[in-house]
Amino acid sequence: MNIRDRWFQLVASVIAMVMIANLQYAWTLFVKPMQQATGWKLSDIQWAFTLFILFQTWVQPAQGFLIDRLGPRLFITAAGVMCGVGWAGLGLATTLPMVYALYVIAGIGAALVYGGCMGSALKWFTKDRGFAAGVIAAGFGGGTALFIPFIASMIQHRGYRTAFLVTGIFQGIVILVVAQFLCHPERVAASAPAAAPAPGSLRPGQRDYATGDMLRTPQFYVLYAMFVMMATGGLLVTANAGPMAAAWGIPAAALAAATSFNALANGGSRIFWGWASDRIGRELAMGIAFALQAVCLVLVLTVGRRSGALFTATLILTYFTWGEIFSLFPSLVADYFGTRSATANYGAMYSAKGVASIIGSGVAAMLYEHFGTWSACFYGSAVLALMAAVTAFGLRATRGAREVPLPAPAG
Repeated sequence: MNIRDRWFQLVASVIAMVMIANLQYAWTLFVKPMQQATGWKLSDIQWAFTLFILFQTWVQPAQGFLIDRLGPRLFITAAGVMCGVGWAGLGLATTLPMVYALYVIAGIGAALVYGGCMGSALKWFTKDRGFAAGVIAAGFGGGTALFIPFIASMIQHRGYRTAFLVTGIFQGIVILVVAQFLCHPERVAASAPAAAPAPGSLRPGQRDYATGDMLRTPQFYVLYAMFVMMATGGLLVTANAGPMAAAWGIPAAALAAATSFNALANGGSRIFWGWASDRIGRELAMGIAFALQAVCLVLVLTVGRRSGALFTATLILTYFTWGEIFSLFPSLVADYFGTRSATANYGAMYSAKGVASIIGSGVAAMLYEHFGTWSACFYGSAVLALMAAVTAFGLRATRGAREVPLPAPAG
């Protein structure tokens, strides 16, 4: 067994990503039982989800800087402890501040795993980068499918606290073990020639950008705004699928089935659109998927509320047109800005998900409590997705044959 084989590293990273999937995508199964057991308001509980996403995203630039230079093993080992303690500890929490603190700890651990594993894929794979990023992201987006039936059954028969404890301990141990095998390629030189870009994608010469250099480019902020606009709708559904199902009279069995199938669609989306972007270009793949996402969000609100089957079907479509942001954006960041600082650079971009979480979880729950309907949330998210699609098509249309070069990095 050669642990320095790029495919070995990819598989090991996927296993670690699967272990943090529940931290985000299984949360919705716990919300209603937690609310019933404690009497806490929906919005109060969902601010915990917002805090998780904020810390899972906003610490990534700092940890990415360190992982780029010191390697992933030490940091993902620490992540195993944090994910295990944070998620399992939620089963013992008796106050909202305890819930917030423990979910933040889990979020920081998830940030270390996510950033370290995604950065590793971008470094090991210079060819088929979109596919590799998609596979890594699919571990996070789809990994929950392995656990949902078990979690739903345990919540029903033994309570949500036991489900937190059991899955938290298991996930933490697996991450600890996997971390011991993770490493970066021996050398990613700043002056190394870059791989050929995907068709239609812009590559700023042959130099790798440090994060500070990247932050001086207008392209970064255009991509950041697109990420925020696209992440909002999916996080709205991720955080609030349980409360939506309850409000629309969707049976609990249908919600559990939808959550399982959604994880598969989410994971498949990341692989499919990453693979497609290697062949048709990142921006074109983005524009198509983002426009379809806008349509699917409207379908959830107008069609999905009618029955359990339609609820499941429309959520599957929504996730299949949403999950790709977690393979297309990291690939495009590496295309534009190089791989030497890929972990830190994508960490800065990934913080956009934290901004979107404020809108998609906490604010959305408050809007629902105020208006008594999810309409404003869904229509607003659909408009944002459509704006992101238009921007993606605009990037493609205005960048023929490197007509708009990026500014040279400092030094």
